[in-house]
Amino acid sequence: MSAAQESVSVKQVDLWIGGANIAPSSAKYFDSLNPLDDSVYARAALGTAEDMDRAVNAAHTAFGGYRLSVAKDREAWLSKAASLLEEQADQFVDILIDEIGSSLSKARFEIGAAVAILRAASGSTRMVSGKTMPSDTPGRFSMSIRSPVGVVAAITPFNVPLSKGVRLTASPLAFGNTVVLMPSEQAPVLASRLAKLYADAGIPPGAFNVVTGMGHEIGDSLTTHPLVRVVTFTGSSVVGKHIQALCGKTGKKLTLELGGKSPLVVLDDADLAKAVPGAVQSIFAYQGQICMGASRIYVQRGIFDAFKEKFAGAAAKVGRGDLRDPATVIGPIINERQRKRIQQHIGDAVEKGATVVSGGEWEDNRCQPTILEGVTAEMEVYAEETFGPVTSLYPIDSVDEAIELANESEYGLSAAIYTSDLEAAMRFANEIESGMVHINAPTMYAEPHVPFGGVGESGFGREGTEVDMELMTEWKWVTIQQ
Repeated sequence: MSAAQESVSVKQVDLWIGGANIAPSSAKYFDSLNPLDDSVYARAALGTAEDMDRAVNAAHTAFGGYRLSVAKDREAWLSKAASLLEEQADQFVDILIDEIGSSLSKARFEIGAAVAILRAASGSTRMVSGKTMPSDTPGRFSMSIRSPVGVVAAITPFNVPLSKGVRLTASPLAFGNTVVLMPSEQAPVLASRLAKLYADAGIPPGAFNVVTGMGHEIGDSLTTHPLVRVVTFTGSSVVGKHIQALCGKTGKKLTLELGGKSPLVVLDDADLAKAVPGAVQSIFAYQGQICMGASRIYVQRGIFDAFKEKFAGAAAKVGRGDLRDPATVIGPIINERQRKRIQQHIGDAVEKGATVVSGGEWEDNRCQPTILEGVTAEMEVYAEETFGPVTSLYPIDSVDEAIELANESEYGLSAAIYTSDLEAAMRFANEIESGMVHINAPTMYAEPHVPFGGVGESGFGREGTEVDMELMTEWKWVTIQQ
């Protein structure tokens, strides 16, 4: 490719502050790579702490007027954003495929989820309500109302940049807050495109802002900014705990949706025709780069061999072709650092005695769906999140053992069990230390209105339209004396 051709094909992403594209104060840009072949997909603004301050101040200034907007207007803006996203779905599909290596099916799923979140958020604008209360003072009318909190910081991951970008920004906007979004450095184009979507939908200038750059360089300038009132973060547990410590010093409200080591349990009475494809979806969707991925699968001994055979056969057939082919499931791993982590986990396990039941090999930047057996506690993959298409099979004797082993993890995001025994299923649901539990369904699932989140190393707080109202608004007591 010639320099002239490259200049046309490579996108440039600027900051979005105060309703306009703005060059970074550094005058520097960084390369965003297509993970399929590591070619340059875009050059994105390398934001600085100065840029972050400009964005937060723009959001704070806009808040003065935006907080006074009426519910029907915010409802209309978010509803229009949903409609525009549906109309422009093909454009977003292309970005999700080329920027983060989504398969066509995953990209379409994410767009559908984002549309649903926007529509749920649009409806929530009319959910904000207070109450009247008795007063001990004669002639005094007493009531409580909810008020928007102010500037909300949203920090999003690379793996679901659209659905998470919408989830962490639509609710704040619905409740009258303004937003500064710092996307993953792996997904700057998607964030820029989301800014245009909101602007075209009518969101006023300054209510939504985007600062791209390196999170480890500018993230603290956002989370510690004195004008930021709420921080929402999705990403690694290490970074999440760092953010939690920073917010604790200043008393900021926050939610953290972090990593996972999600267990999937299959009991002897399970329907393997449902359990096997459920396991495939739970760990191999988007090549395992999903925090809810079932990287631990516990199977009762009576069906262990049968499940292993069927699961390995299904894993070998998971599509790894053209990303725009509907049959493709496995795409490229996002970057070289993550590829090395996956290789290290597999290699360490094999070196220490684990067996590769299926997969384990690489096809360019793609890792084959990999199933390990004989994984023990001294292996890295036993307790650490791999964040790739790698899972471990463990035989168990009972649901009691499954619960005990599943609860040994420091993570607690999602869990699933396949069984026809309702009592065993409910015992598992009640006793498992996890924020979400699915019975006879995969670990990977979410809806806009549910309390989404985990416990332990998997997070703090919940996301969802109803619980968002608690986070994004504050109670205010008002009295009127006659």
